[in-house]
Order: sequence, then structure tokens, then C-alpha cells
Amino acid sequence: MMVRLQKVIAASGIASRRASEAMIQEGRVTVNGKVVRVLGTCIDPSKDHVKIDGRHVQPTEPEVFVLLHKPPGYVTTMDDPYGRPTIADLVAKVKVRVFPVGRLDYDTEGLLLLTNNGNVAQACVHPRYHVPKTYLVKVSGVCTEEEIQNLEDGIALDDGMTAPAVIRKSGKAKANSWLEITIHEGRKHQIKRMLEALGHRVMRIIRIRFGPLDLGDLPVGVCRFATDLEANALRGIVHRTTKPLNVRARAPRSNLQRSKPDRDTGPPHVRKTKPSAKRDASSKGSKARPASGSARQPGRVVKGRGRTRTRKG
Repeated sequence: MMVRLQKVIAASGIASRRASEAMIQEGRVTVNGKVVRVLGTCIDPSKDHVKIDGRHVQPTEPEVFVLLHKPPGYVTTMDDPYGRPTIADLVAKVKVRVFPVGRLDYDTEGLLLLTNNGNVAQACVHPRYHVPKTYLVKVSGVCTEEEIQNLEDGIALDDGMTAPAVIRKSGKAKANSWLEITIHEGRKHQIKRMLEALGHRVMRIIRIRFGPLDLGDLPVGVCRFATDLEANALRGIVHRTTKPLNVRARAPRSNLQRSKPDRDTGPPHVRKTKPSAKRDASSKGSKARPASGSARQPGRVVKGRGRTRTRKG
């Protein structure tokens, strides 16, 4: 299969796509012994021999998906020219070169996906795939039902109307409240701008779900590799286009129930609810169904309200 040269170099883990293009333009890359300077040159990785500065480019690294619980105070990049802490410090133990899918703001925390699969990364952030992202948001004050409806229908921002969202009240403290917000767009500071447009200051944002992935109980600042089930679900995004969010009907409640936060100390905790016990037919106030043998016989005459009719079998 023919693949662009800069993509082969980037997939090998030597450098990023942009850095690979710079190497080609500088004449540092050879294909089958000939220098290649033209960007977009396609090769067959299984047949052609690629070298950079005389060193052979190794085969493509294995596909990797990494889930990270990003803490606040980290920049979503692998290298920051200003010397700020980056997520690269949190995934240093991952030996394969990975890059973040999308971004979380400097003060935003929660689930972040890193991978070396460019197709999956592109599908996860492209608006036509409608990949949902769910956030727990702590806001000042309490949003009214009218404000929640406005958020679900769309808010007019400087760069246009926001797409429909799903909003659910998640908890309440003395002066603040928690909302669970699900969107599929990826505008800059979108959650903050949506709520500030309604007069509510955002105090904390935690992303708890991203597409088929769930933050779960992953500790803050810790990363883990995706399971086979999660990896297959991510690959499946590339081959299908999911439907946009239905905001007219609230999302059905799951078997997870969120309790109220401990005043203003943290987000609502998630705990499993016990399954409801079935009512015993013999309990007080319950009506037992008649046995099959007590069914009315066909042809029985039924009287009532001045009329007589024959019940058919």
C-alpha cells in the first residue's frame, strides 16, 4: 500500500509529522538510496528502504491507546516552549511516541486520550463523527430550568450558535452547583463561554467520558493502556458516523446514582445503587393474579347496569 513519506517517518516514532516534513525539505531523507525533497512523495513501506541521515527507519511502532487522568496545571502538549508542566511528564513511562487527541485547558482536569493512531485521532475530534464528551462542571449559583433548556437548545457565542447539548443537574452545595454536560463540539473554552453567557462563573471542569471511554476510578495524574474492548471501540469510530445528540429527550438514567457533593470540597461521587427488590405477591396490599384454572368459562352470563350480555370464550 502506498503511503506518504512523512507519514511513514512519523509513524515510526522518530519525529512528528511536521518535523518529518522539515527533514524531507532539508534533504536528510533518502528512499532506496536517492534523496527525496518533494513533500507528498508516496512509498510502499513493505518494499522501499527509507533512511534519515544514513540511518534506516525502523518498521512502524505498535498501535497504542493511553488513557490519562489529567490534573489541573498541565498543558495538553508534549513540549511547551514556555517551560510549563506538560502531559509528557505524566506519560513518561510510555515508551512509544504518542500524542494527545484534542486538548483540555490548563485548568481543566479529567480524561485525556493519547495515541499514535492518526486515523482514530482525526475521527475523535472531527465534528461530523459527533463523538460525545461529558464533563462535570461546578458553577456559581444554580441554573434554572429555563437556562438549562437554553444550554440544550444552543447558546449564541461570538463564533456562532453552539450545537445541541445534554444537561443534567448532578449536585448542589450552599452557593454552587454541579452540572453534567455532554457536547460533541470542540470549540475553545466552550463550556466556560456557554455558562458565562448565562451569568454563571465556571469554577471547575472535569471530563469524565470521551466517546466510548470512561474515566472511572483512574487516579489523578495516572495513565493506563486501553483494554482490547476500548481499543476496538475507538477503531470503530473511524468506520461509522454516529448520530448527533438527542437533546429533546433527557438521557435515560443508568444504574449509577450521583450523591450530593460534600459542600464545596469536590465533585459528586458515583456509587452503585442496589437493585430494587421485587414486590412479593403475598405481601400486604398486593394483588395476586388469578390462577389459570379460575378463568371464566365461555358462555357465562354477566349482568350489570340494567343489561345482560353473554361473555364469549
